[in-house]
Amino acid sequence: MSSETTPQKDVTEGQLASSQGHICPFCTVARENGFNIVWEDNDFVAFEDRDPAAAHHLLVTPKRHLSSVKSLRRSDVDMLRKLEEIGHLVLDQRNVPTHLRRHVIFAYRCTPLGFHIPPFSSVNHLHLHVQALPYKSVTRRMKYFISNGCFGKEKGFGWFVEIEQSIRILEKGCRIGVLPC
Repeated sequence: MSSETTPQKDVTEGQLASSQGHICPFCTVARENGFNIVWEDNDFVAFEDRDPAAAHHLLVTPKRHLSSVKSLRRSDVDMLRKLEEIGHLVLDQRNVPTHLRRHVIFAYRCTPLGFHIPPFSSVNHLHLHVQALPYKSVTRRMKYFISNGCFGKEKGFGWFVEIEQSIRILEKGCRIGVLPC
């Protein structure tokens, strides 16, 4: 997704406007704004990534503005579970087989559903990447590298955190960041 934003017009409730007069692009997700929406309810929206890295690459966002995975707390775990549920639902609707929803890194099976961690995210609004293999290139795959944790940490050093890692980190009362957590 490009980090371009649109000039501020009328900011409605739930939209975040920056001091430079820009509206968060994910606070204004709508078909008329160029988004290919595949699923929506009152609280969440799922749409196709504008620059997909994999055969299937969607984003699921809460409609309420949350800046990033770094801003989440233990109280947000249920919301993350709902994002994950929606992610699998949209992959089910596309008939994506289970074996294309997982990949192996150092004998650890990972689900390519996760979040970029600032400063490595392009849009300052929480969005779950929902992907199914294959990736379009090795370079694209590295953008979503999942770093496994060790020595009691759920994740190692890395700019991407898998959804289940995120949930386990928050359930422990910890915060998500680029460094091991």
